Amino acid sequence: MNPKQRVVVGLSGGVDSAVSAHLLKQQGHEVIGIFMKNWEDDDDSEYCSSNIDFVDAASVADVIGIEIEHVNFAAEYKDRVFAEFLREYSAGRTPNPDILCNAEIKFKAFLDHAMRLGAEKIATGHYARVREHGGAFQLLKGLDASKDQSYFLHRLNQAQLSKTLFPVGELHKTEVRRIAAEIGLPNAKKKDSTGICFIGERPFRDFLNRYIAKEPGPIKDDKGRTIGQHQGLSFYTLGQRQGLGIGGVKEKGAQRGGGEHAPWFVARKDVAKNTLWVVQGHDHPWLLSPTLRAQDASWVAGVPPAAGNIAAKTRYRQSDAPCRFAPEGERGFRLDFSEAQWAVTPGQSAVLYDGEVCLGGGVIDTEAADFA
Repeated sequence: MNPKQRVVVGLSGGVDSAVSAHLLKQQGHEVIGIFMKNWEDDDDSEYCSSNIDFVDAASVADVIGIEIEHVNFAAEYKDRVFAEFLREYSAGRTPNPDILCNAEIKFKAFLDHAMRLGAEKIATGHYARVREHGGAFQLLKGLDASKDQSYFLHRLNQAQLSKTLFPVGELHKTEVRRIAAEIGLPNAKKKDSTGICFIGERPFRDFLNRYIAKEPGPIKDDKGRTIGQHQGLSFYTLGQRQGLGIGGVKEKGAQRGGGEHAPWFVARKDVAKNTLWVVQGHDHPWLLSPTLRAQDASWVAGVPPAAGNIAAKTRYRQSDAPCRFAPEGERGFRLDFSEAQWAVTPGQSAVLYDGEVCLGGGVIDTEAADFA
């Protein structure tokens, strides 16, 4: 990177973006902080922390000695991220709005805004890295494997990566906190935010209730017995164990201490029949998928990788799983796994890796568990 560039940093109020801004300032760059406000429907509620986060971001800017601007992207967020989020949930799928937010807001609306401010680069506090290789830009995993966020960034393209810096991607989280404490950042000990930005810590079902009508229907087990009633398919996700409201269902003559008290898991959502299918036991065959298909693929290099052996994640906190990749149609692909994957969920993303290089991915369209 050239010396002395104007870099606009997205300051979230968290410690990672704060240390990113500090490191860039230390390197001699002209650093400007931007606080992005992406949600305002109920930001006065106990669950939305954006006001507190802005105060934290402003105090960080003060300590580091940079300017900070408060920019409202709530309209773009509602159009480009939230509308899609509701569409997917209404169709019975489970979307990942953080991936869409990165592609549409942080590295599109925010990037455009930064360029209007004369920035040469933008920076965020994500744990990932960018490397120039053979005239192209690669997205790499963050060095701290437990914090790597490349999964959420897999839809970034060459133009976006060419303008992006991830200063903490080279560091471990413990080192980031140490730096924050050393330079006296007010948020050095602030806990990491969890969950989706517009939902915060609130109960998820309560939130969805405000936007999606309840449509109760039967809960059935793998023997076809109706064992309860669901509140609406949108409120459940594959692999879910809590909040099903099912007691123990005993078979006549079942032995005490048998498998009848094994936990129940959501295994399938039949939208056409408004039926939720559940099974007992974590390793029930209905929860395991040897293959998946994905659509709406996005590739960091601009083109899909060649068909062949590769590794993939079907959810964020998962080890890379060896599989065989085959492109299908214009923007689809198929993965065949060496070992069946647990609770592969339509709407989530399948993200492909070649070692530490994130290649891109697509939205899971079908899970292929062997249903009776």
